[in-house]
Amino acid sequence: MKSTRSPARLSLHRSIGQGAASVLRAALAIAAFGILSACEQNTFVPPPPPKVDVAVPVQRSFTRYLEATGNTAAIKNVDLVARVQGFLQSINYQDGAFVKEGTSLFTIEPETYKLKLEQAQAAETGAQATVRQAEADFKRQQELVQRQAVSQATLDTSTSTRDNAQASLLQAQVNTKIAAVNYGYTNVTAPFDGVVSAHLVAVGELVGVSSPTQLATIVALDPIWVNFNVNEQDVLRIRTEARRRGMTPDDLRQLPIEVGLQTETGFPHKGKLDYAAVTLNQSTGTLPVRGVLPNSDRALLPGFFVRVRVPVDQVQSALFVPDVALGSDQSGRYLLVVNGENIVEQRKVRVGPLEGELRVIEEGLKADDRVVTAGLLRAIPGQKVDPQLKKIEAQPIAAK
Repeated sequence: MKSTRSPARLSLHRSIGQGAASVLRAALAIAAFGILSACEQNTFVPPPPPKVDVAVPVQRSFTRYLEATGNTAAIKNVDLVARVQGFLQSINYQDGAFVKEGTSLFTIEPETYKLKLEQAQAAETGAQATVRQAEADFKRQQELVQRQAVSQATLDTSTSTRDNAQASLLQAQVNTKIAAVNYGYTNVTAPFDGVVSAHLVAVGELVGVSSPTQLATIVALDPIWVNFNVNEQDVLRIRTEARRRGMTPDDLRQLPIEVGLQTETGFPHKGKLDYAAVTLNQSTGTLPVRGVLPNSDRALLPGFFVRVRVPVDQVQSALFVPDVALGSDQSGRYLLVVNGENIVEQRKVRVGPLEGELRVIEEGLKADDRVVTAGLLRAIPGQKVDPQLKKIEAQPIAAK
């Protein structure tokens, strides 16, 4: 059966189909454009503020110290010399040994000086006999003169003889003492407790020929001195504090002193001040000061470089923060503090000594400030943060 549709009608139907497809495509394009436009109109949502750990400062007392560097020095250091001439007969100690006062160290040919002493003693005995004889003769002549049995001239002669005998006795006594002293010099002894250096002469060597010959050196190590210098500003500060506390110069000389070696932790050696110079050194602007320390274990040797500190003040309710929380720039040290609006602020501070892992903040911080202790890289001054309050562990002060 043949179709009754005409070619014109088929063409019309084809045109209508194509138009509907175009309209559909246009509608889809408009819908897609609307969706894209709606996406482009969404606003950016910023991320939440970064979390940082904050803590309030720890409050506790601490001691303010004057710190310096110094050197140890022997309180006694004596050269042992030969004061008489002779051959060295013996060395009576081990090099580097500790000896007590009076210990015999060297013997210098004593026999000759012993004989000279005996000779002087004999002369003294003879002089004593002469004095006794002259005294007896004087008394006899005195009695005879009273009885007018002899002339006054004879008594005068007897008196002169007695006086000369007494003078000779005094001279003999002096010679005996000199001989005894020289004989004593043949035995060189330790003048005090100390350590004796290696001997500088050998047995059999002639010593004391033209001048005193050094035999060795003895050094006292207990107690020991520590010499250091205090700058002018510290001197003024200490004097001001002393006046405030009513301390006298004698009280200042009794201040405790603490010393530590380069290889030691803290300041384990304790002593006290015993001297401060009267004037400052104008070339260095410092005041020479000396302390004295017991050294029975001989841990300190003369010439050691040491760290020194002297307590000068006790501070109550000082503020401590972890030392890692501190930053520094060209203007000095600072802390990052979170204010009441949770905005980070950079706070310039003046720091004090380090106690363990906590640092004293002497100026620029309040007791209720929230200090950033962790997450420092996320805490930017002027930016808001999410503070997480933590507690600073008040670590015990390390043993000094």
